[in-house]
Amino acid sequence: MRHSAPKKIRSVHNLLRSPLFELFQLLMLFSAIFWLFATGSRNLNYNWQWYQIPQYLVIPSAKGLSAGPLLQGLLITLQISAISLMVSLLIGLITAVFRLSASPVAGLLARLYIEIIRNTPLLIQLFFIYFVLGPLLGLDRLPAAILSLSLFEGAYIAEIFRSGILSVAREQYEAAYSLGLSPYATYRHVILPQAIRTVLPPLTSQAISLIKDSALVSTIAIYDLTMQAQSIIAETFLTFEVWLTVAVLYLIITIALSYLAGVLEHRLKLP
Repeated sequence: MRHSAPKKIRSVHNLLRSPLFELFQLLMLFSAIFWLFATGSRNLNYNWQWYQIPQYLVIPSAKGLSAGPLLQGLLITLQISAISLMVSLLIGLITAVFRLSASPVAGLLARLYIEIIRNTPLLIQLFFIYFVLGPLLGLDRLPAAILSLSLFEGAYIAEIFRSGILSVAREQYEAAYSLGLSPYATYRHVILPQAIRTVLPPLTSQAISLIKDSALVSTIAIYDLTMQAQSIIAETFLTFEVWLTVAVLYLIITIALSYLAGVLEHRLKLP
């Protein structure tokens, strides 16, 4: 009888973390959202026209199916997000190393970068880079958007990396130095592999934030998913249908990213 309670607790915990329970929660969430919008549309006398949405996702032709405006915008969003994520990871790692270095100049530069970026809105940074630095550096819309997102997310990723590096025990550094490893080799083979296990969950959250923040690039006329949706709504007035479809597309991306991060986190766990 003493061991029955912990077993029940473990079974309930496993049930709550099972994919089927997560799917059930997702279905309940969609059902609640659908009920909310259905109730609101009846009060507004809104005429739903879902049958028009497929043509904006895929376009049938003699050669087969091709991507419609929303899928074309989704590809642009994925392209911007993927490149920005890679660049921001590099910026964040370098900035974190600078923050932890013994050089006062490197530490000051890293701190100034983090404080300025984190305490100003992304939209202002995007406008500044595109309208001010863009003409000076010859940056087009797409490079300006990628640079803005990379710098903005890199400041947050730097703090995530720094906390992960600080979580590694000091004895690990001493052991690596006693083996004759250089500072670069110590970080490459000893510190970062251990820090990654700690920072992977917050990095996943930051990557999801980056994907959602990428919607702001529509303000500089980049035809990403959000901009394509605005164009379709301006022509058809299918406000609810289009925005709900866009929300589902964003949700699919973020859920897939969370799942991949969970698989990677499971693989990186210590035996």
